[in-house]
Order: sequence, then structure tokens, then C-alpha cells
Amino acid sequence: MKTIKILLPLAFLALAFYAFTTPPQDEWVVPEKYVNMKNPTDPTADLNIGKALYSKHCQSCHGKEGYGDGKKAAGLKGDLGDFSSAEYQAQTDGELFYKTSFGFGDMPEYTKKMPDDEDRWLIVNYMRTLKE
Repeated sequence: MKTIKILLPLAFLALAFYAFTTPPQDEWVVPEKYVNMKNPTDPTADLNIGKALYSKHCQSCHGKEGYGDGKKAAGLKGDLGDFSSAEYQAQTDGELFYKTSFGFGDMPEYTKKMPDDEDRWLIVNYMRTLKE
């Protein structure tokens, strides 16, 4: 009984230590729901709105052409991606929508700055035009 009284608090302490020292994820993990999400907007419509939203919210980090070379890029730690690359363009619209919406690392969440989902979808549509 004495052993249990000693081991039980130690087990809780070890569990608490593990819970607070688990390293953060080091890459994007997009939930399946978003990977398979279909873009509800017409990708050819309202590209000027998507471009204007991109210029306002994204260009300072990702650059005018989406190369990850915006004026704030040098001060950021993560890979900003190259929106023109085949690897980037191979992602589904849902994956891009998730990343644009919820962020990760240095990428901020935009659900509060742009609460209208359609605005973020229009940015996804515009980012598609940046492919090489």
C-alpha cells in the first residue's frame, strides 16, 4: 500500500510533465474533412476581389507573385511556400482553404480578420493563378 501511495503521485507527475512538454507539430496537418472539401465558388469569377484580398492580407509575407519573398518574409521562421510550384499547386482547394483559414506557426489564422468563408475561397482561387 505504501508503494502505491508513492507510485501514484509519481505517475501523475510524469503524465503532467509529458502533457506539457510534448513538442508542437512541425508540419501542417490538414484534417481529412478539409482535404476533400469542394470549393463552392466559381474559380473564374471574382478574381479581382481575390487578388485585392491577397494584396491586402497575404502579399506582405508571400510576395506579389507568391514566391515567399514578401517584405516581412525575412523575419519569419517557417517555409512560406512557393505558390507557383507544382508541389504547392498539387494541394486540394480544401487544403489551401484550411491553411488560409486556420494558419500554423508564423501563418496567422484568418477566420477573424476575414470571417466570410467566401473571401478566403476567393484568395484560394487567386493563388491558383500564380502557378508557373
